Amino acid sequence: MKLNYKRTFLVGLAFFSISAFWQMYDFVIPLILGDTYNLNYKQTGVIMGLDNLLALFLLPLFGALSDKKGVRMPFIKFGTALAVVFMMFIPLLQNNNVAVSNAVADFFVRLFPTLQTHYEATVRIASLGLFFLALGVLLVSMGLYRSPAVALMADVTPKPLRSQGNAVINLMGAFGGLYTLAMINFAVRQNADMSKDYLLLFLAVALLMAVAVSVLAAILPERKYVQEMKDINYGVSPEEDQGRAEIVSGKEKLPRPVFISLLLILATIGLWFLGYNAVTTFFSRYATESWGEGKEVLSLASRCLMVATGAAVLSYMPISYLSARLGRKNMIRIGLVVAAACFAFATFYAGEFTVALYGMFVLIGFAQAAVTVNTFPMVWEISRVGNVGKYTGFYYTVSMAVQAATPYIVGWFLDRLGKGALFPYGFAFVLLAMIPISFARHGDTKPVPPKKKLEAFDVDD
Repeated sequence: MKLNYKRTFLVGLAFFSISAFWQMYDFVIPLILGDTYNLNYKQTGVIMGLDNLLALFLLPLFGALSDKKGVRMPFIKFGTALAVVFMMFIPLLQNNNVAVSNAVADFFVRLFPTLQTHYEATVRIASLGLFFLALGVLLVSMGLYRSPAVALMADVTPKPLRSQGNAVINLMGAFGGLYTLAMINFAVRQNADMSKDYLLLFLAVALLMAVAVSVLAAILPERKYVQEMKDINYGVSPEEDQGRAEIVSGKEKLPRPVFISLLLILATIGLWFLGYNAVTTFFSRYATESWGEGKEVLSLASRCLMVATGAAVLSYMPISYLSARLGRKNMIRIGLVVAAACFAFATFYAGEFTVALYGMFVLIGFAQAAVTVNTFPMVWEISRVGNVGKYTGFYYTVSMAVQAATPYIVGWFLDRLGKGALFPYGFAFVLLAMIPISFARHGDTKPVPPKKKLEAFDVDD
């Protein structure tokens, strides 16, 4: 049995488009919130955590709805179409912020004349209200089809080959992120007043999303492929079914030592995201406020993130072999130490751009891969065949909840201590993550080195 790479790459177009969007969102939205709407770091953090907060509810909800409907493509097509429309409102509202806000404020003043005495406040509320409305609908649109897009791969892939299929999906996602980072260098314009115009960038990503999902919808016969996989996955004898080995009711309790290890691993995941996600969320704003004005600063910042992403992709396969030799827990600790060292270096030397920062981001990419590749398998190792989904839910609940909280928390620190507190914040939490993982005693079964090169890329999203 061999993986149908053509089919899997085709299915991966949906995740390709999703990753391109989120890379743009994480890079650009903090800049717009600060430059155009004058929000401080804490307020920006609240908005940047909103997508992860919504994901806690939207991902399982729409995943379950697509399960119930038995098809994924309607969710993918509708979600993409809605997202493409509303994402274009973001740069349009930013570029025409004054005119649109005044027009809306005038409309409400005519309806409620008493607002005239608070005209400036009405203008600001109108400005922020329109932007948040567009942003909210956009985030719901993206949440609508992320779970169905990932689930589609499993639907059309035989059980024994889903590891390779997930590897292809993650590669597609990485390339989507790299596309956006490359476009930031070419599609962002600078106005005469030194403000940034992101319209072409949003248009480039929207076009990519529309084309990718249109190709997927036009070529993929979903029902046919799903039925084929049902015949392959479930049309065999129990002895042949690789998923039959152990069926559990979901009510079994873990032995106390194993349960404690699970909590320690989840604590490591939470502390890692508290530090790492804080830096990735505010890095673009840190760079523009530290390295000077102009479009070239955005290019430098995007190149740094491109270097980190590229290094992470290239690190997946070597890390899989190192993990087989050294163990998952040791590789996580190596990744945490490397990340902490990078954030310590950045604390003193990232205040202005130097070529050495590229080297630092190479190491950050390696560290991210070392932690991400191994934490999820440690959680999975503790699960049993019949309740893998439950333990996957534990991982995502912790990671999404923390990613929703850390932008607000770090924003609070940055408002009080200044932008220079960003990297010390990341350093502290990444270093703290060393404590729980060092005491975990389960989940460290050494994996067999992958036979297929792409299996090395099989990491969680």
